[in-house]
Amino acid sequence: MRTIRLQLICIMLFGLLGLAASVAAEESGFKPIFDGKTLDGWKAPNMSYWSVTDGAITARSTKQNPVKSNQFLTWKLGELDDFELKLKYRMSGTQAANSGVQIRSLVAAEGHAIGYQADIDMAGKYAGALYDERARGMLAQRGQKTIIGSDGKMTHSPLGDSDALMNNIKKDDWNDYHIIAHGNRIILKLNGKVTADVIDRDKKNRDLSGALALQLHAGPPMAVQFKDIQLKRLKMRRKKKIVLIAGPPSHSYGTHEHNAGCLLLAKALNDNMPNVYAATYLNGWPKDSTAFDNADAIAIYCDGGGGHLAMRHLEQMDKLAKNDVGIAFIHYAVELPKGKPGNYALDWVGGYFETFWSVNPTWEAEFTDLPRHPVARGVKPFSIRDEWYYHMRFAEDMKNVQPILTAIPPDSTRRKGNDAHGANSHVRARMGMPEHLAWTYERPGGGRGFGFTGGHYQINWAHNDFRKTVLNGLLWITGLDVPADGVPSETPTNEQLKANMDTPDPGSWRWDRIRKRIEKWNTK
Repeated sequence: MRTIRLQLICIMLFGLLGLAASVAAEESGFKPIFDGKTLDGWKAPNMSYWSVTDGAITARSTKQNPVKSNQFLTWKLGELDDFELKLKYRMSGTQAANSGVQIRSLVAAEGHAIGYQADIDMAGKYAGALYDERARGMLAQRGQKTIIGSDGKMTHSPLGDSDALMNNIKKDDWNDYHIIAHGNRIILKLNGKVTADVIDRDKKNRDLSGALALQLHAGPPMAVQFKDIQLKRLKMRRKKKIVLIAGPPSHSYGTHEHNAGCLLLAKALNDNMPNVYAATYLNGWPKDSTAFDNADAIAIYCDGGGGHLAMRHLEQMDKLAKNDVGIAFIHYAVELPKGKPGNYALDWVGGYFETFWSVNPTWEAEFTDLPRHPVARGVKPFSIRDEWYYHMRFAEDMKNVQPILTAIPPDSTRRKGNDAHGANSHVRARMGMPEHLAWTYERPGGGRGFGFTGGHYQINWAHNDFRKTVLNGLLWITGLDVPADGVPSETPTNEQLKANMDTPDPGSWRWDRIRKRIEKWNTK
């Protein structure tokens, strides 16, 4: 019996130790982005150099398969902004062997990563240095602190002895690389010691976001391995972050263009609002487990109902909302099933499309009066045809709901049908009454919500007031104030509207006529 009791006590102790370790790992905020088994989520133009060996991403060049130009394996599930990255690496080969970890980089069409690189090499000339691949070159040697001025001029100062730091790096063994990028400052640590520290004030050439990639350098045969790759998002400095999530294709060309629409809106915010960073995840719910870890707001543009992207993530979304993360739903995304999902929507954004209560006709809405609210700033009265949903189910207490776009639907949109999305007795009882098509919500416990029922047609993003309403709403839910004249943005060209659509242009669209319509919209 005593032996059995001891065994039970040991099992319980090991269980508690495991739980404590799990809690500690969760508290640290680091999450694995490499599964240790496959290259899922990682991609290179030439995958023949890349494999997984003994739980590590392995890049290898040989006499039979030489590397004539630098090769890069890119993490495709997300991009880096403010973060900490931890990984282990080891390399083998001649003294010419060279590699690196690209951060916040631009990946060119041929796959070459351009931008900051935490350097690695065998000879010890570059290991622990911060390099700017295909750009400004060496930014900080190992053991160096660099301040890069707004004019691009670099001022260097010592932060440690280069040789001593090199002696801390293990040859033919695993080394711990810790990369910290917070705002315009990047710090590199190897085996616990700072090797480079850069403050980059060169707005023209620095990068505050971009891709993560691993490098296999051109040259003689070599091998480099990476394992235990973990990412931790950091709250962004002097910026608010909004994550835009686009649903997969669902409708015909030019309609429900979730990917193209999110990319267009994100570009408008990033180009015109220096205190905002808009990140996009396309074709469904993010596979990046860190996607929301430093988000101030989330906007979802997707099909709704039972296929809504949030349906399998309701608890996660609710936790974010309870942490005051702003939430916006665009077009069909305002529809969640009645019951628990719908109640969540009421809590998050103050209203939603309820079947057999709300309707989704296509009609031209005329907005003649706009409220005195930040989301209406700079928006002039306008009219536009869209699949405008109306007769939303709003929170019972409307004091925290502020209608932004309100119009009177034609009676014809109320008369026919009695189904989940068509007309019904509830809307027929409101013949000639105004309906709210876009609204804001200030949650009683903190945080903001925004609902916008338009967005069926991709070309409508070229209407300046239509687009500004949504950009203002997205900015507002981050917690920032909206400029007096609203969020500025250039009217998209035809090519910009067509970019990133889910299917090729069928050739039947008269884009010359569409452009005339757009010009007419914006010159009224």
